[in-house]
Amino acid sequence: MARRTSDRDRDFALSRVIAIVNDKGGVGKTSLAANLGGQFAGAGYRTLLLDLNRQANLADDLGYRGSDIDDEGAGLLGAIVAGTPLRPAEDVRPQLDVVCGGARLEDLTPIMVSRLQHHGREAFRVLGDVLAPVAAGYEVVFIDCPPESTILTDLALASARWVLMPTKSDLGGLLGMTLVAERFALAREINARLGLLGVVLFATGSRARAVQGEALAAIDEAFGGSSPRFETTIRHAERTAQDARRLGKLAHELEVEAAAQPAWWEELRTGSRTRRISATAASVAGDYRALGIEVLTALQAAEDAEKTGKSRRPRAGARRKARA
Repeated sequence: MARRTSDRDRDFALSRVIAIVNDKGGVGKTSLAANLGGQFAGAGYRTLLLDLNRQANLADDLGYRGSDIDDEGAGLLGAIVAGTPLRPAEDVRPQLDVVCGGARLEDLTPIMVSRLQHHGREAFRVLGDVLAPVAAGYEVVFIDCPPESTILTDLALASARWVLMPTKSDLGGLLGMTLVAERFALAREINARLGLLGVVLFATGSRARAVQGEALAAIDEAFGGSSPRFETTIRHAERTAQDARRLGKLAHELEVEAAAQPAWWEELRTGSRTRRISATAASVAGDYRALGIEVLTALQAAEDAEKTGKSRRPRAGARRKARA
């Protein structure tokens, strides 16, 4: 009886954990985690980001690389080894906390290989076990998953309630998505509640309608013709991506700074030569805002369906306002 109560509490605590997954690198996983997390926190949602990536690109996107809070994944590794609750770094942004990733996660793969030999696939539940005690204190948790690391991806899939999958419309992104579809099926053997929240096209040209159509058809095929897809696509904007990584700022933060900078002709007149922030930041920030609304709406639809005992999927693409 105690075990059932514990499992029920664990499931409740992890009910808004979203793993951002694609087996291919460079398809926008970290950018989605950082920007959606920042947008949600800015809107008043208490949000946690968990970085499972050994490269720890979240540290660059949020500007804490090399700071006092950057433990390079030591805390995450230690919690998994000891089976103790995670201790997030607090207030990386107001309402936004982070469990840091980094080079120390190199040691996690051999540890998990050893545990798999002794305990089978149930060993993958450990991340959820150490996340659940703190996840209950957040309204949304995003896990930034690494590419091409099946062990770490399986850890995330065993602990998450939902999968959010970015993909580019090129062959590599779609192949990575297909590989995750296979791991998704395996993960449900030990995490039966795992669901696909939606797929989002990332860094696509706004006019590439034919290519987008082909990509969406490939997404449907990978998930058996029943994949929820978000209407919002995150546009390709190289200058904004460079500004974000260089400055450790999110798209909506760049949007504010771009609006406040002097007009280009004023800089010419005064002779100042500051490096300007691209005006495309506003468009990219708008894409993330629109996607954030869709994600919250899909979450609310799924939770409403679960309460009423219906088995329908969350309806990605809906535009109605999501409740907290």
